Formats: sequence, C-alpha cells, structure tokens
Amino acid sequence: MNEKFDYTVTDKVIEQYGAKPSSTIAILQGIQEEYRYLPKEIFPYVAKKLGLSAANIYSVATFYENFSLEPKGKYVIKCCDGTACHVRKSTPILAKIREMLGLSETKHTTDDLLFTVETVSCLGACGLAPVLTVNDVVHPTMTPEKAEALVNELKEEA
Repeated sequence: MNEKFDYTVTDKVIEQYGAKPSSTIAILQGIQEEYRYLPKEIFPYVAKKLGLSAANIYSVATFYENFSLEPKGKYVIKCCDGTACHVRKSTPILAKIREMLGLSETKHTTDDLLFTVETVSCLGACGLAPVLTVNDVVHPTMTPEKAEALVNELKEEA
C-alpha cells in the first residue's frame, strides 16, 4: 500500500457502510464520490479491510460502467448519441465541445481536471433531443451554439 496516500476518506466511507463484502459497491461509490474516480491505491486497502482480494475489488470496479479508474473533471459533460439525439444532430455538438476544450475521442479530460466529456448511448430524455448532462443536470434541445455558451458559462463559474 502507498504510504503517501491519505486513506482518511476511504476509512470514513468504509465506516459508513460497514467493513463487509456486501458493502463493496456502496464503498466504491462513496470513494468515487469524494475523488471523482477510484484511485489505484484504494484497491489493496479496501480489499484488506473487507477481507477480499484486490482482484475482487478491481473486478467490481471494472464491471460497472459508472466506476472510473481515471481522474474526471469537476464538470462531467455527457453527450447523448442515442438514436433520437443522433438524428437531431448531436455529433456537431460533441465536436464543438471537444474543439473548445482541446479533447478528442481518446482524450476525455482536460489537463486542469476541470472538464470530462463522455458520449453515452442514451440519457433517457429522447423527447428533449439532442441532450447533454453536466454533472447529471439535463440540458435539452442543444445546438453547437448553446453548447459553446454552456461551456463558457462553466469556465466562468470555475
């Protein structure tokens, strides 16, 4: 285990949910809520606390799509590319956001950890297409221009 890593947050989350194998998902969710991702240092630590193998904890974290092993930005922008959004031109919206933030299909998070941009298959708001979410807040009927204004607003907020 990494002696330089501060396990205080991890200990609080484990204490909150209980050091038992059945709490694994809740514990990982709690840790991710604090760090915005799952730091690699927590796997052997949580495993030891729960009496499981690090591989077991890691397999749970990699099985569920909502867990991230990479640091995410303060603002997580999810751009829907489901059928309804796609036919209503979500692709130029995504392209505009990536262009503004210097991101690509392979680079999802800005170096300053302010923004992460992800595409998702469906956000379940098809009647409002095309749709973006920012930290799970829905932004309906987007256009590249509206997306640009939104990103600029978030930059000012930060």
